[in-house]
Amino acid sequence: MCKHTYFAVAVVVLGLATLLTASGTRAQAGLSTGSIQGTILDPNGASVPNAKVTITSKGTGAKQTPEVTSAGSYNSGPLVPGEYLVRVEAQGFPAVEQTVTVQVGNITPANIALEVGSETTIVTVEGAAVSVNTDQATIQGVVTSTQIENLPINGRNFLDLAQLEPGVQIQDGGNFDPTKKGFSSISFGGRFGRTARIEVDGLDISDETVGTTTQNISVGSIKEFQVSQSSLDLATELTSSGTVNITTRSGTNQVHGDGFFHYRGDATSAKFGDPPAKFDRK
Repeated sequence: MCKHTYFAVAVVVLGLATLLTASGTRAQAGLSTGSIQGTILDPNGASVPNAKVTITSKGTGAKQTPEVTSAGSYNSGPLVPGEYLVRVEAQGFPAVEQTVTVQVGNITPANIALEVGSETTIVTVEGAAVSVNTDQATIQGVVTSTQIENLPINGRNFLDLAQLEPGVQIQDGGNFDPTKKGFSSISFGGRFGRTARIEVDGLDISDETVGTTTQNISVGSIKEFQVSQSSLDLATELTSSGTVNITTRSGTNQVHGDGFFHYRGDATSAKFGDPPAKFDRK
């Protein structure tokens, strides 16, 4: 191969790396994080490039001030899933505050429209649920911490709630290999569950040999998880079926915790033997 060919290949590789880097900078929805992005507009629909954006975590109070571009757009970069307060300030306009919920693996849109008024006034905007995500061309859903805490889970298998998403079914690991009994995998759209990818806080815990997971996760430690089954983006591990992207709970400024207790009463068990066998289980 001549020098000119080597140089051309190097230029192509460098160009692709630059494009991928730029794309990642715009989106910033990684494996265990999400992000907020939007555009700031004036009452006439024109962009406001000189605005100041402050994003504050409601759980920890951590703040960041992303740069606003000349087109009036901003991007938070990677954020831990949770609730955030987006505050926008611009000269000649009242400050605007909007609460935004960031979910794992998702880019949350937060476009802010400024109003005419005094700069000392604060306008609070109620966020509305977006039915179609125009920022990500993927088929996915997020199981929230509220669902994880309140819906019954048979055997406390953390993957059971993935079946809330359409086309998803649980497969027992014993169907793949006798060493995987007690572990589970997920079938997407009727495809074999051996190829599913399971990730926790960005770490792949999939069994590369026979499928399923390599460890079980406590349900109480999970904040939420994302189920992706089509048109996966570059942040997702390579797979021919789908992925489960789990993020665990982290600390906040308030003390919190939970616990569980299993009990099976003797009064509801069949009696046999003399004396009758005891079936209390705690």
